[in-house]
Amino acid sequence: MEENVDLLTQVKNKAHAWLQEEYDKQTREQVKHLLENDEKELIDAFYKDLEFGTGGLRGIMGVGTNRMNTYTVGSATQGLSNYLHKQFADLDRIKTVIAYDSRNNSRFFAEQTAKVLSANGIYVYLFDQLRPTPELSFAIRHLNCQAGVVITASHNPKEYNGYKVYWEDGGQIIAPHDKNIIHEVQKITSISEVNFEGDDQKIQSIGAEVDREYLNNIKGLSVNPEMIERQKDLKIVYTPLHGTGVHLVPQALEKLGFQNVIHVPEQDQINGDFPTVHSPNPEEHAALEMALKKAEQTQADLVMATDPDADRVGIAVRNHKGELEILNGNQAAALLINYLLSQWKQRGKLTGNEYIVKTIVTSELLADIAEAYGVDHYDTLTGFKYIADKIKQLEGTKTFIAGGEESYGYLAGDFVRDKDAVISCVLLAETTAFAKDQGKSLFDQLIDIYTEHGFFKERLLSIVRQGKEGEEAIRHMMDQFRNNPPDTINGQDLMLIHDYNKQKTLDLISHLRYKINLPKANVLQFLLKDGSKISMRPSGTEPKIKFYFSVNDRLSKREDFEKVDQMLEKRIDQIIEALNIK
Repeated sequence: MEENVDLLTQVKNKAHAWLQEEYDKQTREQVKHLLENDEKELIDAFYKDLEFGTGGLRGIMGVGTNRMNTYTVGSATQGLSNYLHKQFADLDRIKTVIAYDSRNNSRFFAEQTAKVLSANGIYVYLFDQLRPTPELSFAIRHLNCQAGVVITASHNPKEYNGYKVYWEDGGQIIAPHDKNIIHEVQKITSISEVNFEGDDQKIQSIGAEVDREYLNNIKGLSVNPEMIERQKDLKIVYTPLHGTGVHLVPQALEKLGFQNVIHVPEQDQINGDFPTVHSPNPEEHAALEMALKKAEQTQADLVMATDPDADRVGIAVRNHKGELEILNGNQAAALLINYLLSQWKQRGKLTGNEYIVKTIVTSELLADIAEAYGVDHYDTLTGFKYIADKIKQLEGTKTFIAGGEESYGYLAGDFVRDKDAVISCVLLAETTAFAKDQGKSLFDQLIDIYTEHGFFKERLLSIVRQGKEGEEAIRHMMDQFRNNPPDTINGQDLMLIHDYNKQKTLDLISHLRYKINLPKANVLQFLLKDGSKISMRPSGTEPKIKFYFSVNDRLSKREDFEKVDQMLEKRIDQIIEALNIK
Protein backbone atom coordinates (compact mmCIF):
# COMPACT_ATOMS: atom_id res chain seq x y z
CA MET A 1 0.00 0.00 0.00
CA GLU A 2 2.82 2.36 0.94
CA GLU A 3 4.49 1.54 -2.38
CA ASN A 4 1.34 2.66 -4.28
CA VAL A 5 1.22 5.93 -2.30
CA ASP A 6 4.89 6.58 -3.08
CA LEU A 7 4.30 5.82 -6.77
CA LEU A 8 1.30 8.16 -6.95
CA THR A 9 3.31 10.95 -5.29
CA GLN A 10 6.14 10.42 -7.77
CA VAL A 11 3.70 10.38 -10.69
CA LYS A 12 1.96 13.56 -9.56
CA ASN A 13 5.30 15.35 -9.19
CA LYS A 14 6.24 14.37 -12.74
CA ALA A 15 2.80 15.42 -14.04
CA HIS A 16 2.94 18.82 -12.29
CA ALA A 17 6.19 19.55 -14.16
CA TRP A 18 4.16 19.27 -17.37
CA LEU A 19 1.95 22.16 -16.22
CA GLN A 20 4.82 24.63 -16.68
CA GLU A 21 4.85 27.26 -19.44
CA GLU A 22 7.43 25.31 -21.48
CA TYR A 23 4.62 22.95 -22.48
CA ASP A 24 1.91 24.00 -24.93
CA LYS A 25 -1.57 24.93 -23.72
CA GLN A 26 -3.31 21.81 -25.03
CA THR A 27 -0.80 19.54 -23.27
CA ARG A 28 -1.19 21.42 -19.99
CA GLU A 29 -4.98 21.13 -20.15
CA GLN A 30 -4.82 17.38 -20.81
CA VAL A 31 -2.40 16.79 -17.93
CA LYS A 32 -4.57 18.89 -15.60
CA HIS A 33 -7.59 16.78 -16.57
CA LEU A 34 -5.73 13.57 -15.70
CA LEU A 35 -4.60 14.97 -12.36
CA GLU A 36 -8.16 15.88 -11.43
CA ASN A 37 -10.16 13.04 -12.99
CA ASP A 38 -8.26 9.90 -13.97
CA GLU A 39 -5.73 8.53 -11.50
CA LYS A 40 -5.22 5.20 -13.31
CA GLU A 41 -4.49 6.85 -16.69
CA LEU A 42 -2.28 9.40 -14.92
CA ILE A 43 -0.16 6.58 -13.48
CA ASP A 44 0.10 4.76 -16.82
CA ALA A 45 1.07 8.03 -18.56
CA PHE A 46 3.77 9.08 -16.07
CA TYR A 47 4.94 6.09 -14.00
CA LYS A 48 8.01 5.60 -16.24
CA ASP A 49 9.78 7.07 -19.25
CA LEU A 50 9.58 5.44 -22.66
CA GLU A 51 12.74 3.43 -23.24
CA PHE A 52 14.40 1.90 -26.29
CA GLY A 53 13.39 -1.76 -26.49
CA THR A 54 13.68 -4.23 -29.36
CA GLY A 55 11.87 -1.75 -31.59
CA GLY A 56 13.15 1.54 -30.18
CA LEU A 57 10.81 4.10 -28.64
CA ARG A 58 7.19 2.95 -28.93
CA GLY A 59 4.01 3.75 -27.07
CA ILE A 60 0.46 5.01 -27.07
CA MET A 61 0.13 8.58 -28.31
CA GLY A 62 -0.88 11.11 -25.67
CA VAL A 63 0.50 13.32 -22.91
CA GLY A 64 3.01 12.01 -20.36
CA THR A 65 6.52 10.67 -20.05
CA ASN A 66 5.31 7.17 -20.95
CA ARG A 67 3.54 8.33 -24.13
CA MET A 68 4.50 9.29 -27.66
CA ASN A 69 4.20 13.08 -28.00
CA THR A 70 6.12 16.17 -29.09
CA TYR A 71 8.09 16.29 -25.85
CA THR A 72 9.12 12.66 -25.54
CA VAL A 73 10.11 12.69 -29.24
CA GLY A 74 11.90 16.02 -28.73
CA SER A 75 13.79 14.77 -25.68
CA ALA A 76 14.78 11.55 -27.43
CA THR A 77 16.04 13.53 -30.41
CA GLN A 78 17.96 15.97 -28.22
CA GLY A 79 19.60 13.02 -26.48
CA LEU A 80 20.37 11.46 -29.87
CA SER A 81 21.82 14.77 -31.09
CA ASN A 82 24.07 15.08 -28.05
CA TYR A 83 25.27 11.52 -28.49
CA LEU A 84 25.94 11.96 -32.21
CA HIS A 85 28.13 14.99 -31.47
CA LYS A 86 30.13 12.94 -28.98
CA GLN A 87 30.49 9.92 -31.27
CA PHE A 88 31.33 11.83 -34.44
CA ALA A 89 33.17 14.86 -33.07
CA ASP A 90 35.82 14.48 -35.78
CA LEU A 91 33.34 14.95 -38.66
CA ASP A 92 32.79 18.35 -40.26
CA ARG A 93 29.17 17.41 -40.97
CA ILE A 94 27.05 14.79 -39.21
CA LYS A 95 24.30 13.49 -41.50
CA THR A 96 21.04 11.74 -40.68
CA VAL A 97 18.00 10.56 -42.62
CA ILE A 98 14.37 10.42 -41.45
CA ALA A 99 11.47 8.36 -42.78
CA TYR A 100 7.92 7.86 -41.54
CA ASP A 101 4.91 5.61 -42.07
CA SER A 102 1.17 6.11 -42.52
CA ARG A 103 0.24 6.43 -38.85
CA ASN A 104 -1.52 9.41 -37.39
CA ASN A 105 1.04 12.07 -36.43
CA SER A 106 3.91 10.27 -38.19
CA ARG A 107 4.68 13.18 -40.52
CA PHE A 108 4.41 15.61 -37.59
CA PHE A 109 6.81 13.56 -35.43
CA ALA A 110 9.21 13.25 -38.39
CA GLU A 111 9.23 17.02 -38.86
CA GLN A 112 9.75 17.57 -35.12
CA THR A 113 12.68 15.16 -35.21
CA ALA A 114 14.17 16.99 -38.20
CA LYS A 115 13.78 20.33 -36.43
CA VAL A 116 15.58 19.21 -33.28
CA LEU A 117 18.40 17.51 -35.19
CA SER A 118 18.92 20.51 -37.47
CA ALA A 119 18.70 22.92 -34.52
CA ASN A 120 21.65 21.02 -33.10
CA GLY A 121 23.70 21.50 -36.25
CA ILE A 122 23.03 18.06 -37.70
CA TYR A 123 22.22 17.72 -41.40
CA VAL A 124 18.91 15.94 -42.15
CA TYR A 125 17.60 14.15 -45.22
CA LEU A 126 13.82 13.97 -44.79
CA PHE A 127 11.76 11.76 -47.09
CA ASP A 128 9.12 13.78 -48.95
CA GLN A 129 6.39 11.18 -48.35
CA LEU A 130 5.85 8.03 -46.34
CA ARG A 131 8.38 5.27 -47.04
CA PRO A 132 9.01 1.68 -45.92
CA THR A 133 11.25 1.28 -42.89
CA PRO A 134 13.76 -0.89 -44.81
CA GLU A 135 14.25 1.94 -47.31
CA LEU A 136 15.36 4.09 -44.38
CA SER A 137 17.98 1.43 -43.58
CA PHE A 138 19.10 1.47 -47.21
CA ALA A 139 19.19 5.27 -47.37
CA ILE A 140 21.54 5.56 -44.38
CA ARG A 141 24.23 3.60 -46.19
CA HIS A 142 23.40 5.03 -49.62
CA LEU A 143 23.70 8.64 -48.38
CA ASN A 144 26.65 7.90 -46.07
CA CYS A 145 24.78 9.01 -42.94
CA GLN A 146 25.79 8.49 -39.35
CA ALA A 147 22.29 7.67 -38.12
CA GLY A 148 18.64 7.51 -39.12
CA VAL A 149 15.22 7.70 -37.53
CA VAL A 150 11.95 6.20 -38.71
CA ILE A 151 8.63 7.18 -37.17
CA THR A 152 6.55 4.02 -36.97
CA ALA A 153 4.89 1.64 -34.54
CA SER A 154 5.13 -1.16 -37.08
CA HIS A 155 2.06 -3.43 -36.76
CA ASN A 156 0.75 -2.07 -33.45
CA PRO A 157 -2.87 -0.82 -33.14
CA LYS A 158 -3.74 2.69 -34.33
CA GLU A 159 -3.30 4.29 -30.88
CA TYR A 160 0.44 3.66 -31.04
CA ASN A 161 3.36 5.38 -32.68
CA GLY A 162 7.08 4.91 -32.36
CA TYR A 163 10.57 6.16 -33.01
CA LYS A 164 13.28 3.78 -34.20
CA VAL A 165 16.91 4.85 -34.28
CA TYR A 166 19.36 3.34 -36.76
CA TRP A 167 23.14 3.57 -36.76
CA GLU A 168 25.60 4.21 -39.56
CA ASP A 169 25.67 0.54 -40.62
CA GLY A 170 21.93 0.75 -41.42
CA GLY A 171 20.95 -1.49 -38.52
CA GLN A 172 18.80 -0.57 -35.54
CA ILE A 173 20.79 0.61 -32.55
CA ILE A 174 22.08 -2.04 -30.17
CA ALA A 175 24.39 -1.92 -27.15
CA PRO A 176 26.18 0.23 -26.27
CA HIS A 177 24.50 2.93 -28.41
CA ASP A 178 20.93 2.24 -27.20
CA LYS A 179 21.81 2.60 -23.52
CA ASN A 180 24.10 5.54 -24.18
CA ILE A 181 21.38 7.46 -26.01
CA ILE A 182 18.96 6.78 -23.15
CA HIS A 183 21.62 8.05 -20.75
CA GLU A 184 21.86 11.26 -22.76
CA VAL A 185 18.07 11.61 -22.73
CA GLN A 186 17.95 11.06 -18.98
CA LYS A 187 20.43 13.89 -18.46
CA ILE A 188 17.83 16.30 -19.88
CA THR A 189 16.07 17.55 -16.74
CA SER A 190 13.92 20.24 -18.37
CA ILE A 191 12.12 20.49 -21.68
CA SER A 192 13.78 23.90 -22.05
CA GLU A 193 17.01 22.00 -22.77
CA VAL A 194 15.48 20.65 -25.99
CA ASN A 195 16.19 22.86 -28.99
CA PHE A 196 13.02 22.81 -31.11
CA GLU A 197 14.06 25.77 -33.33
CA GLY A 198 14.90 23.98 -36.57
CA ASP A 199 17.32 25.17 -39.25
CA ASP A 200 15.66 24.79 -42.66
CA GLN A 201 19.03 25.16 -44.36
CA LYS A 202 20.09 21.86 -42.85
CA ILE A 203 16.97 19.90 -43.90
CA GLN A 204 16.87 18.42 -47.43
CA SER A 205 13.88 16.66 -48.96
CA ILE A 206 14.63 13.32 -50.66
CA GLY A 207 12.53 10.76 -52.50
CA ALA A 208 12.57 9.46 -56.07
CA GLU A 209 16.35 9.16 -56.48
CA VAL A 210 16.65 6.94 -53.40
CA ASP A 211 13.65 4.88 -54.58
CA ARG A 212 15.39 4.19 -57.91
CA GLU A 213 18.60 2.98 -56.28
CA TYR A 214 16.73 0.88 -53.76
CA LEU A 215 14.59 -0.81 -56.44
CA ASN A 216 17.61 -1.43 -58.68
CA ASN A 217 19.35 -3.21 -55.82
CA ILE A 218 16.24 -5.31 -55.20
CA LYS A 219 16.08 -6.34 -58.84
CA GLY A 220 19.66 -7.58 -58.52
CA LEU A 221 18.53 -10.15 -55.92
CA SER A 222 16.46 -12.10 -58.44
CA VAL A 223 18.12 -15.45 -59.15
CA ASN A 224 15.82 -16.73 -61.91
CA PRO A 225 14.72 -13.95 -64.30
CA GLU A 226 14.21 -16.35 -67.22
CA MET A 227 11.73 -18.37 -65.14
CA ILE A 228 9.87 -15.19 -64.12
CA GLU A 229 9.45 -14.38 -67.80
CA ARG A 230 7.70 -17.73 -68.25
CA GLN A 231 5.50 -17.11 -65.19
CA LYS A 232 5.01 -13.36 -65.57
CA ASP A 233 1.21 -13.78 -65.41
CA LEU A 234 1.33 -15.32 -61.94
CA LYS A 235 -1.74 -13.99 -60.15
CA ILE A 236 -0.65 -12.04 -57.07
CA VAL A 237 -3.02 -10.25 -54.70
CA TYR A 238 -1.18 -7.59 -52.71
CA THR A 239 -2.38 -5.26 -49.94
CA PRO A 240 -0.36 -2.66 -48.02
CA LEU A 241 -2.98 -2.56 -45.21
CA HIS A 242 -3.18 1.24 -45.58
CA GLY A 243 0.60 1.55 -45.20
CA THR A 244 3.89 2.39 -46.85
CA GLY A 245 4.13 -0.61 -49.17
CA VAL A 246 1.43 0.88 -51.38
CA HIS A 247 3.80 2.24 -54.03
CA LEU A 248 7.12 0.39 -53.82
CA VAL A 249 5.93 -3.21 -53.50
CA PRO A 250 3.94 -3.09 -56.79
CA GLN A 251 6.82 -1.21 -58.44
CA ALA A 252 9.33 -3.82 -57.27
CA LEU A 253 7.14 -6.70 -58.49
CA GLU A 254 6.76 -5.02 -61.87
CA LYS A 255 10.52 -4.38 -62.06
CA LEU A 256 11.17 -8.10 -61.64
CA GLY A 257 8.70 -8.86 -64.41
CA PHE A 258 5.45 -9.78 -62.67
CA GLN A 259 2.58 -8.34 -64.70
CA ASN A 260 -0.52 -9.53 -62.88
CA VAL A 261 -0.56 -7.79 -59.50
CA ILE A 262 -4.13 -7.48 -58.19
CA HIS A 263 -4.89 -4.70 -55.70
CA VAL A 264 -7.36 -4.39 -52.84
CA PRO A 265 -8.44 -0.79 -53.59
CA GLU A 266 -9.96 -0.07 -50.17
CA GLN A 267 -6.64 -0.94 -48.49
CA ASP A 268 -4.53 1.07 -50.92
CA GLN A 269 -5.87 4.15 -49.12
CA ILE A 270 -3.22 5.61 -46.81
CA ASN A 271 -4.96 5.96 -43.46
CA GLY A 272 -3.55 5.86 -39.93
CA ASP A 273 -6.90 4.71 -38.54
CA PHE A 274 -6.60 1.47 -40.55
CA PRO A 275 -10.38 1.48 -41.15
CA THR A 276 -10.71 -1.92 -42.86
CA VAL A 277 -8.87 -3.99 -40.22
CA HIS A 278 -9.05 -4.43 -36.47
CA SER A 279 -5.25 -4.44 -36.39
CA PRO A 280 -2.82 -3.85 -39.31
CA ASN A 281 -0.77 -6.87 -38.31
CA PRO A 282 -0.16 -9.47 -41.07
CA GLU A 283 0.48 -12.04 -38.33
CA GLU A 284 -3.26 -11.91 -37.59
CA HIS A 285 -5.46 -13.81 -40.03
CA ALA A 286 -8.21 -11.18 -39.84
CA ALA A 287 -5.90 -8.61 -41.44
CA LEU A 288 -5.80 -10.69 -44.64
CA GLU A 289 -9.56 -11.22 -44.97
CA MET A 290 -10.18 -8.70 -47.75
CA ALA A 291 -7.14 -9.87 -49.69
CA LEU A 292 -8.21 -13.50 -49.36
CA LYS A 293 -11.67 -12.61 -50.64
CA LYS A 294 -10.12 -10.85 -53.62
CA ALA A 295 -7.90 -13.89 -54.26
CA GLU A 296 -10.91 -16.21 -54.33
CA GLN A 297 -12.68 -13.90 -56.76
CA THR A 298 -9.66 -13.81 -59.07
CA GLN A 299 -8.32 -17.35 -58.45
CA ALA A 300 -4.97 -15.89 -57.45
CA ASP A 301 -1.92 -18.06 -56.71
CA LEU A 302 -0.44 -15.90 -53.97
CA VAL A 303 -1.70 -13.37 -51.40
CA MET A 304 0.68 -10.92 -49.70
CA ALA A 305 -0.03 -8.30 -47.03
CA THR A 306 2.55 -5.93 -45.57
CA ASP A 307 2.29 -4.06 -42.28
CA PRO A 308 2.14 -0.23 -42.10
CA ASP A 309 5.91 0.31 -42.32
CA ALA A 310 6.44 -2.55 -44.81
CA ASP A 311 9.03 -4.54 -42.95
CA ARG A 312 6.83 -7.61 -42.33
CA VAL A 313 4.77 -9.60 -44.79
CA GLY A 314 2.09 -12.24 -44.33
CA ILE A 315 1.27 -14.63 -47.17
CA ALA A 316 -1.38 -17.12 -48.21
CA VAL A 317 -0.97 -19.79 -50.88
CA ARG A 318 -2.99 -22.60 -52.46
CA ASN A 319 -2.61 -25.74 -50.37
CA HIS A 320 -2.61 -29.36 -51.57
CA LYS A 321 -6.42 -29.17 -51.84
CA GLY A 322 -6.36 -25.98 -53.91
CA GLU A 323 -7.64 -23.90 -50.98
CA LEU A 324 -6.05 -20.68 -49.82
CA GLU A 325 -4.06 -21.23 -46.63
CA ILE A 326 -2.20 -18.64 -44.59
CA LEU A 327 1.38 -19.62 -43.83
CA ASN A 328 3.14 -18.63 -40.65
CA GLY A 329 6.47 -16.82 -40.49
CA ASN A 330 8.52 -19.96 -40.00
CA GLN A 331 6.98 -21.61 -43.04
CA ALA A 332 7.49 -18.57 -45.26
CA ALA A 333 11.10 -18.22 -44.08
CA ALA A 334 11.77 -21.90 -44.78
CA LEU A 335 10.34 -21.64 -48.30
CA LEU A 336 12.27 -18.47 -49.09
CA ILE A 337 15.61 -19.67 -47.73
CA ASN A 338 15.25 -23.14 -49.28
CA TYR A 339 14.54 -21.54 -52.67
CA LEU A 340 17.52 -19.19 -52.49
CA LEU A 341 19.94 -21.88 -51.37
CA SER A 342 18.73 -24.33 -54.01
CA GLN A 343 19.15 -21.75 -56.76
CA TRP A 344 22.55 -20.61 -55.53
CA LYS A 345 23.64 -24.26 -55.57
CA GLN A 346 22.17 -24.91 -59.02
CA ARG A 347 24.11 -21.93 -60.39
CA GLY A 348 27.36 -22.98 -58.75
CA LYS A 349 27.43 -19.94 -56.45
CA LEU A 350 27.87 -21.83 -53.17
CA THR A 351 31.55 -21.79 -52.22
CA GLY A 352 31.31 -22.93 -48.61
CA ASN A 353 31.67 -19.37 -47.35
CA GLU A 354 27.98 -18.43 -47.26
CA TYR A 355 25.64 -18.20 -44.30
CA ILE A 356 22.10 -17.53 -43.14
CA VAL A 357 20.89 -16.07 -39.84
CA LYS A 358 17.81 -16.75 -37.73
CA THR A 359 16.70 -15.81 -34.23
CA ILE A 360 16.64 -18.19 -31.26
CA VAL A 361 12.83 -18.44 -31.36
CA THR A 362 12.68 -19.16 -35.09
CA SER A 363 12.22 -22.70 -36.41
CA GLU A 364 15.20 -25.06 -36.32
CA LEU A 365 14.04 -26.16 -39.77
CA LEU A 366 16.00 -23.21 -41.21
CA ALA A 367 19.20 -24.51 -39.61
CA ASP A 368 18.55 -28.01 -41.01
CA ILE A 369 17.99 -26.63 -44.52
CA ALA A 370 21.21 -24.61 -44.34
CA GLU A 371 23.18 -27.63 -43.12
CA ALA A 372 21.85 -29.74 -46.00
CA TYR A 373 23.28 -27.20 -48.47
CA GLY A 374 26.61 -26.86 -46.65
CA VAL A 375 25.75 -23.30 -45.64
CA ASP A 376 26.59 -21.99 -42.16
CA HIS A 377 23.83 -20.69 -39.92
CA TYR A 378 23.92 -18.37 -36.93
CA ASP A 379 21.41 -17.77 -34.15
CA THR A 380 20.80 -14.34 -32.67
CA LEU A 381 18.56 -12.88 -30.01
CA THR A 382 15.02 -11.94 -31.00
CA GLY A 383 14.93 -8.72 -33.01
CA PHE A 384 16.24 -8.13 -36.50
CA LYS A 385 18.78 -5.62 -35.18
CA TYR A 386 20.80 -8.61 -33.98
CA ILE A 387 20.69 -10.20 -37.43
CA ALA A 388 21.93 -6.87 -38.82
CA ASP A 389 24.75 -6.87 -36.27
CA LYS A 390 25.79 -10.38 -37.34
CA ILE A 391 25.92 -9.19 -40.97
CA LYS A 392 28.10 -6.28 -39.84
CA GLN A 393 30.43 -8.60 -37.90
CA LEU A 394 30.93 -10.90 -40.89
CA GLU A 395 31.05 -8.21 -43.57
CA GLY A 396 33.95 -8.76 -45.93
CA THR A 397 34.69 -12.27 -44.65
CA LYS A 398 31.56 -14.30 -45.44
CA THR A 399 28.60 -13.91 -47.81
CA PHE A 400 25.17 -13.33 -46.33
CA ILE A 401 22.40 -14.99 -48.35
CA ALA A 402 19.30 -14.50 -46.23
CA GLY A 403 17.88 -14.23 -42.73
CA GLY A 404 14.50 -14.64 -41.11
CA GLU A 405 12.50 -14.53 -37.93
CA GLU A 406 9.22 -16.18 -37.02
CA SER A 407 7.44 -12.83 -36.72
CA TYR A 408 7.09 -12.48 -40.52
CA GLY A 409 10.36 -10.61 -41.10
CA TYR A 410 12.88 -11.69 -43.77
CA LEU A 411 15.88 -10.26 -45.60
CA ALA A 412 18.04 -11.24 -48.55
CA GLY A 413 21.18 -9.41 -49.62
CA ASP A 414 23.10 -7.01 -47.40
CA PHE A 415 22.31 -3.57 -48.81
CA VAL A 416 19.46 -3.31 -46.29
CA ARG A 417 20.15 -4.09 -42.63
CA ASP A 418 16.64 -4.75 -41.37
CA LYS A 419 13.75 -7.03 -42.23
CA ASP A 420 12.40 -5.93 -45.58
CA ALA A 421 8.89 -6.70 -46.82
CA VAL A 422 9.58 -5.16 -50.25
CA ILE A 423 12.46 -7.57 -50.83
CA SER A 424 10.46 -10.39 -49.25
CA CYS A 425 7.43 -9.81 -51.47
CA VAL A 426 9.38 -9.99 -54.71
CA LEU A 427 11.38 -13.06 -53.66
CA LEU A 428 8.35 -14.88 -52.28
CA ALA A 429 6.61 -14.14 -55.59
CA GLU A 430 9.64 -15.56 -57.40
CA THR A 431 9.58 -18.63 -55.13
CA THR A 432 5.89 -19.14 -55.94
CA ALA A 433 6.55 -18.70 -59.65
CA PHE A 434 9.35 -21.28 -59.47
CA ALA A 435 7.00 -23.81 -57.88
CA LYS A 436 4.37 -23.15 -60.54
CA ASP A 437 7.00 -23.51 -63.26
CA GLN A 438 7.51 -27.04 -61.93
CA GLY A 439 3.78 -27.74 -61.89
CA LYS A 440 3.50 -27.32 -58.13
CA SER A 441 2.06 -24.89 -55.63
CA LEU A 442 4.15 -23.20 -52.95
CA PHE A 443 2.40 -25.48 -50.43
CA ASP A 444 3.61 -28.51 -52.39
CA GLN A 445 7.12 -27.16 -52.03
CA LEU A 446 6.60 -26.84 -48.28
CA ILE A 447 5.56 -30.48 -48.00
CA ASP A 448 8.65 -31.44 -50.02
CA ILE A 449 10.78 -29.59 -47.45
CA TYR A 450 9.04 -31.41 -44.59
CA THR A 451 9.58 -34.84 -46.14
CA GLU A 452 13.27 -34.08 -46.64
CA HIS A 453 14.12 -32.30 -43.38
CA GLY A 454 11.34 -33.23 -40.94
CA PHE A 455 7.93 -31.76 -40.21
CA PHE A 456 8.37 -28.76 -37.91
CA LYS A 457 5.28 -27.08 -36.52
CA GLU A 458 5.27 -23.87 -34.50
CA ARG A 459 2.78 -21.75 -32.65
CA LEU A 460 2.94 -18.40 -30.88
CA LEU A 461 0.83 -17.67 -27.82
CA SER A 462 0.77 -14.06 -26.58
CA ILE A 463 -0.66 -13.17 -23.19
CA VAL A 464 -1.48 -9.46 -22.88
CA ARG A 465 -1.24 -7.68 -19.51
CA GLN A 466 -1.81 -3.91 -19.62
CA GLY A 467 -0.25 -1.15 -17.49
CA LYS A 468 1.95 -1.31 -14.42
CA GLU A 469 0.00 -4.22 -12.89
CA GLY A 470 0.37 -6.16 -16.10
CA GLU A 471 4.10 -5.51 -16.17
CA GLU A 472 4.40 -6.97 -12.67
CA ALA A 473 2.29 -10.03 -13.62
CA ILE A 474 4.57 -10.73 -16.59
CA ARG A 475 7.65 -10.38 -14.41
CA HIS A 476 6.17 -12.82 -11.87
CA MET A 477 5.38 -15.35 -14.61
CA MET A 478 8.97 -15.28 -15.90
CA ASP A 479 10.35 -15.59 -12.34
CA GLN A 480 8.21 -18.65 -11.68
CA PHE A 481 9.39 -20.51 -14.79
CA ARG A 482 13.00 -19.44 -14.20
CA ASN A 483 13.18 -20.36 -10.52
CA ASN A 484 10.80 -23.34 -10.46
CA PRO A 485 11.04 -25.13 -13.83
CA PRO A 486 8.98 -28.33 -14.17
CA ASP A 487 10.73 -31.71 -14.33
CA THR A 488 8.48 -32.91 -17.16
CA ILE A 489 6.12 -31.26 -19.63
CA ASN A 490 3.44 -33.29 -21.39
CA GLY A 491 5.12 -36.50 -20.22
CA GLN A 492 8.49 -35.51 -21.70
CA ASP A 493 11.56 -34.94 -19.54
CA LEU A 494 12.99 -31.43 -19.54
CA MET A 495 16.52 -31.91 -20.94
CA LEU A 496 18.01 -28.44 -21.38
CA ILE A 497 17.26 -24.97 -20.05
CA HIS A 498 18.69 -22.00 -21.94
CA ASP A 499 18.57 -18.93 -19.71
CA TYR A 500 19.67 -15.98 -21.81
CA ASN A 501 19.37 -13.63 -18.86
CA LYS A 502 22.03 -15.63 -16.99
CA GLN A 503 23.76 -16.45 -20.31
CA LYS A 504 23.90 -20.07 -19.19
CA THR A 505 22.61 -23.42 -20.43
CA LEU A 506 21.80 -26.06 -17.82
CA ASP A 507 21.96 -29.70 -18.93
CA LEU A 508 19.50 -31.48 -16.62
CA ILE A 509 20.94 -34.91 -17.45
CA SER A 510 24.63 -34.20 -16.74
CA HIS A 511 23.92 -31.17 -14.52
CA LEU A 512 26.67 -29.32 -16.38
CA ARG A 513 26.39 -25.64 -17.24
CA TYR A 514 27.51 -24.02 -20.49
CA LYS A 515 28.02 -20.40 -21.41
CA ILE A 516 25.70 -18.82 -24.00
CA ASN A 517 27.70 -16.50 -26.25
CA LEU A 518 24.94 -14.03 -26.90
CA PRO A 519 24.08 -10.73 -25.20
CA LYS A 520 21.99 -10.84 -22.04
CA ALA A 521 18.23 -11.01 -22.65
CA ASN A 522 15.16 -11.92 -20.64
CA VAL A 523 14.47 -15.10 -22.59
CA LEU A 524 14.02 -18.63 -21.26
CA GLN A 525 13.95 -21.82 -23.35
CA PHE A 526 12.99 -25.37 -22.38
CA LEU A 527 14.09 -28.27 -24.62
CA LEU A 528 12.24 -31.57 -24.12
CA LYS A 529 13.36 -35.13 -24.78
CA ASP A 530 11.21 -35.47 -27.94
CA GLY A 531 12.79 -32.36 -29.53
CA SER A 532 10.02 -29.96 -28.55
CA LYS A 533 11.18 -26.43 -27.77
CA ILE A 534 9.36 -23.88 -25.62
CA SER A 535 10.59 -20.27 -25.57
CA MET A 536 9.23 -17.46 -23.44
CA ARG A 537 10.02 -13.78 -23.31
CA PRO A 538 8.32 -10.50 -22.46
CA SER A 539 7.80 -8.36 -25.56
CA GLY A 540 10.13 -5.40 -25.89
CA THR A 541 7.49 -3.29 -27.65
CA GLU A 542 4.07 -4.35 -26.32
CA PRO A 543 2.49 -5.17 -22.93
CA LYS A 544 2.60 -8.91 -23.41
CA ILE A 545 4.57 -12.08 -22.73
CA LYS A 546 5.18 -14.36 -25.70
CA PHE A 547 5.39 -18.15 -25.64
CA TYR A 548 6.85 -19.87 -28.71
CA PHE A 549 6.18 -23.59 -29.21
CA SER A 550 8.04 -25.77 -31.69
CA VAL A 551 7.45 -29.49 -32.17
CA ASN A 552 8.62 -31.84 -34.90
CA ASP A 553 8.40 -35.38 -36.24
CA ARG A 554 9.23 -37.34 -39.36
CA LEU A 555 7.05 -37.06 -42.47
CA SER A 556 7.89 -40.25 -44.36
CA LYS A 557 5.53 -39.66 -47.27
CA ARG A 558 3.38 -36.83 -48.55
CA GLU A 559 0.17 -38.77 -48.00
CA ASP A 560 0.75 -38.63 -44.23
CA PHE A 561 0.85 -34.84 -44.13
CA GLU A 562 -2.57 -34.27 -42.56
CA LYS A 563 -2.15 -37.08 -40.03
CA VAL A 564 1.23 -35.79 -38.81
CA ASP A 565 -0.01 -32.19 -38.91
CA GLN A 566 -2.91 -33.04 -36.60
CA MET A 567 -0.65 -35.02 -34.29
CA LEU A 568 1.78 -32.10 -33.93
CA GLU A 569 -1.08 -29.66 -33.43
CA LYS A 570 -2.38 -31.84 -30.60
CA ARG A 571 1.10 -32.00 -29.06
CA ILE A 572 1.27 -28.21 -28.85
CA ASP A 573 -2.21 -28.10 -27.27
CA GLN A 574 -1.06 -30.60 -24.66
CA ILE A 575 2.12 -28.65 -23.87
CA ILE A 576 0.10 -25.45 -23.35
CA GLU A 577 -2.30 -27.30 -21.11
CA ALA A 578 0.57 -28.80 -19.10
CA LEU A 579 2.13 -25.36 -18.57
CA ASN A 580 -1.23 -23.88 -17.48
CA ILE A 581 -0.54 -20.50 -19.11
CA LYS A 582 -3.79 -19.66 -20.91
